[in-house]
Amino acid sequence: MLPWILCSLLAMVALAQAVKIRSMQRNMEEICTMFKERLSMDTNTLITVSSGDRHVLRLAREINKELRLLRQQRRKYLHGDLELKEAVTNISHDLRTPITAISGYLELLEREEKSETVERYLAFICNRTQALKQLTEELFGYTLVLSVGQLQLVSVDVRAVLEESILSFHGAMCERQIVPAIRLPEHKVVRQLEPGALSRIFGNVLHNALKYSDGDLCVELGEDGHILFENGASGLDGTQVGKLFHRYFTVETACNATGLGLSIARTLTEQMGGSIGAEYEKGRLRIWMDFPDSTSKQ
Repeated sequence: MLPWILCSLLAMVALAQAVKIRSMQRNMEEICTMFKERLSMDTNTLITVSSGDRHVLRLAREINKELRLLRQQRRKYLHGDLELKEAVTNISHDLRTPITAISGYLELLEREEKSETVERYLAFICNRTQALKQLTEELFGYTLVLSVGQLQLVSVDVRAVLEESILSFHGAMCERQIVPAIRLPEHKVVRQLEPGALSRIFGNVLHNALKYSDGDLCVELGEDGHILFENGASGLDGTQVGKLFHRYFTVETACNATGLGLSIARTLTEQMGGSIGAEYEKGRLRIWMDFPDSTSKQ
């Protein structure tokens, strides 16, 4: 009789433990689900559990404690990031007026008679003023790019936008005696993009290519939509090329460089679901980009 009683007691204990374990599993799943939900949205709602188990309740309290700290850090970051963007925007905007005025007075001074020394100093001032003006414009443009929400994508003929971008640099290429080798497909290459953003990407990449070019430039657009800009760039090295897309990175040999052009290009490319990168091999710089073909997924 006693063995049966012991077996019954053991069975009851095992059953109770199994029920408790199953209950704890459900509570853990409940906590995991709510934790993921709380992380994915900015909310003050904390994790609540239906269990009365003290260990589960303690776990929920600890997770809620971390959630409060995480929420505070997130809001602090977002607030600081917004303040930084607004500050940079305001500063660059406020600098535009005096820089424009300085440029105007410098143009007037250039018309006056002056000694060789004054002319040399004036040329230096004009050069640095132009650099400051470019930096201000790039800063202003960068903050605008960051502040813009989701871009409105439409069907865009990549080939046409690329042709227009290359033509816009015709004067700069002639000045440097660069005759570009251009390879474009016969048919349109259509992608879902924002035309203005794409034009700015091409413009920034072309500006960068001309800045470092040894006197050549090759632009290629494949039928698959792969875009390549290639030129000799003996003044660069692999380490520098690896940092070209970093914000504010400039090469010492680059005159009037802001270090924002390619950073803006990368930001806009990624906002439209594309990818962009740079390679350096045997003294040649290659900047490539791809945008997804949405039609192939349909």
